[in-house]
Amino acid sequence: MGNIKRRKGKMLFLVMGLVIGISTVVTLLSITESMTLNIEERLNQFGANIVMVPKSENLSLNYGGIDVGGINYQVQEFEQEKLADIRTIKNSKNLSIIAPKILGSVTVKDKIVLLIGVVFEEELALKTWWHKAAGTFAKKEDEIMLGSRAADLLGFNVGDTVLVSGKSFKLSAILRPTGTSEDDAVIASLGAAQTLLGKQGKLSMVEISAFCQGCPISEMTLQIAEKFPNAKVTAMKQAVMSKMQSIDMFKSFSLGVSIIVILIGSLLVMVTMMGSVNERTREIGIFRAIGFRRGHIMQIILLEALLLGIIGGILGFGLGNLIACSIIPIVIKDGGFAGINLSLGIISILMAVALSLLASLYPAFKASNMDPSQALRAL
Repeated sequence: MGNIKRRKGKMLFLVMGLVIGISTVVTLLSITESMTLNIEERLNQFGANIVMVPKSENLSLNYGGIDVGGINYQVQEFEQEKLADIRTIKNSKNLSIIAPKILGSVTVKDKIVLLIGVVFEEELALKTWWHKAAGTFAKKEDEIMLGSRAADLLGFNVGDTVLVSGKSFKLSAILRPTGTSEDDAVIASLGAAQTLLGKQGKLSMVEISAFCQGCPISEMTLQIAEKFPNAKVTAMKQAVMSKMQSIDMFKSFSLGVSIIVILIGSLLVMVTMMGSVNERTREIGIFRAIGFRRGHIMQIILLEALLLGIIGGILGFGLGNLIACSIIPIVIKDGGFAGINLSLGIISILMAVALSLLASLYPAFKASNMDPSQALRAL
């Protein structure tokens, strides 16, 4: 402590080197974490990246939304009670949203319309663009939503009472045009739709959204297929691959810059400690002359490095989070700071201490091997 007080300028310079190195690493990692969360959120807005439908022995007679078959085949369905088996697969931690559906045809104003039964909470989380619907998102069993084209053709407005196959529902929302089959459909709760179609406990398909930071998407589809032998499980790999590549790119960039900064910080610490040892030649010589062993001398140097490493790590972690919080709104439009990561804080302090100690080993070793007679002659 006395040496640190006597050499305030050099010690401050050393601490600043550690602070700059650690804060740079923390800033990059914090920005990467925030960007990763932002990328995941945006990519997951595209909806499901795994789709599970019943297997069929027949070829599809539909292209671009036009059905040319003219033949209705018997559609197989899943048992709803088996849906929980999806959560038991090996990579279940990568599963985010599981959205089951029942499909069928109903009659509205003497027109045959597609009915989609969904779990409202899961579907809204999966298809975030539904938030822009006119009206209030359906929540109750007696509420339905209409696709934009269905609402126009049938002449309904939000708040109207709609008879669906003879049963009354309140129209709570009209979806904006999506360019998909939802535009022509009636969307009801899963239970209400199953009752209307007479398919209690049955599911037509399941859409799954998976978080895939390096997850084996192909293996996940196989794992789900093993649980459902009669299902065709398809992975929309492009969305998942773009997510994984974006995340890996940011992590690789941060790792590369962090390594360079750590190397520069190590050299800075070593040069500063070497200068400190050279300046303390007489002091160290006196210590050796009055009986201090080599281990004692190394202990003095390394304890200084330990204390400065702890101070540099704490200050670097705080400064890094402050910089990241300021930069993220500029780097990521409408993005937010992921928050202070306490685990990263502990790692930062340990990294600063390790960096300081490793860079001080050679100066400490040199000081411990100093010849007392040479040091005393300097007096």
